[in-house]
Amino acid sequence: MSTVPAQVQVLGKSYPKDATTNISSSIIDKLERRLHLQPSHPLGILRSLIESHWPAFTHLSDFSPVVTPARNFDDLSFPADHPGRSLTDSYYINKDYMLRTHTSAHEVETFAKGERKWLLTADVYRRDEIDSSHYPVFHQMEGASIFPANANGVHELQEDNARLSEYLRKSNIVIEDIPHITPTNPLQAGHDPSQAELVAQNLKLSLNSLMLTLFGGSNRGEPLRVRWIEAYFPFTSPSYEVEVFFNGKWLEILGCGVVLQSTLERAKIPGSIGWAFGLGLERIAMILYSIPDIRLFWSQDPRFLTQFQPGKISTFEPYSKYPPCHKDVSFWLPGAATLHENDLCDAVRDAAGDVVEDVKLIDSFTHPKTNRSSQCYRINYRSMDRSLSNDEANAINDKVIARLQESFGVEIR
Repeated sequence: MSTVPAQVQVLGKSYPKDATTNISSSIIDKLERRLHLQPSHPLGILRSLIESHWPAFTHLSDFSPVVTPARNFDDLSFPADHPGRSLTDSYYINKDYMLRTHTSAHEVETFAKGERKWLLTADVYRRDEIDSSHYPVFHQMEGASIFPANANGVHELQEDNARLSEYLRKSNIVIEDIPHITPTNPLQAGHDPSQAELVAQNLKLSLNSLMLTLFGGSNRGEPLRVRWIEAYFPFTSPSYEVEVFFNGKWLEILGCGVVLQSTLERAKIPGSIGWAFGLGLERIAMILYSIPDIRLFWSQDPRFLTQFQPGKISTFEPYSKYPPCHKDVSFWLPGAATLHENDLCDAVRDAAGDVVEDVKLIDSFTHPKTNRSSQCYRINYRSMDRSLSNDEANAINDKVIARLQESFGVEIR
């Protein structure tokens, strides 16, 4: 008698499980929340603020998070051995489908639809550690602007660069720039050097003006300081990171660069050249709103949600300071097995939910004779909305231990 293969339900559709399936129920539960579309949520407010900065761009936010690995990686020229492809870093529904790890997964299809200037906002998913600034679901905004690779495109770039340069010259901003193209941040083969310089300049001017919109009003009259740093991304060249000096320290805000020509060719728009950027909404919102823990974005407590209004950046007022309750979990791994920390964190989060504040490895040991490995993790439990009793924390920790035994065959010490 034939057996029906195990299925996993994702956004109302059934997918067959296979050896790559690692998506967890806690992640599936988040798929329909779409925080960036809630107009009074900090992420929705920030999305609207950025979209209002570029009113002439097409604003997109309705792409499904389910994509193919080819769309997520291959279309963007990720190398075959890139760590982002691994099961420890990404959520796979099965070998054919996964949850997007970045909004760039939709670059090719967006360009192919004829969009030339666009902003795309979406939830993205990555397996990660657990602490106040990391969460397996977060939100990105991707932006792109494409120009004809001809005299008309050069003219358009020159006019826009002159306009932006004049605006920034009159603004309260200090920019620490770097050369647009260098041997370590090279021009792409086939690009006209002069137009590539104009595109890189347009990218920098455009994002300098965005930084002014986002951070200029919070700088207490002091000039906003922005600096540019060479970077590497698989899908742009030259590439850069942007940092802003805010509240006494430099903060990384986004990554960007000139779009790889291979990406544009896959989208069947040859004869074009342009730039793209990607930023994390949570990272910027935590800075602007002074939100101390990334878990708060997922809170449904009215004390959190009622603090925010569309069109307004306001400082978050903490409404609780509940104490943490930590538990140590020590175990032997079976045989000569190893355990990736992202796998452990995903199991902990799936068993305990958002009451887990952080997970830290505090001890590891390999027995010299048996070669078995022992690890000890300290798990801090703290609710953002109420105080946890020690009995509640113990019950939650028992669920975590049971999950670790079930998933990895560990022997609790």
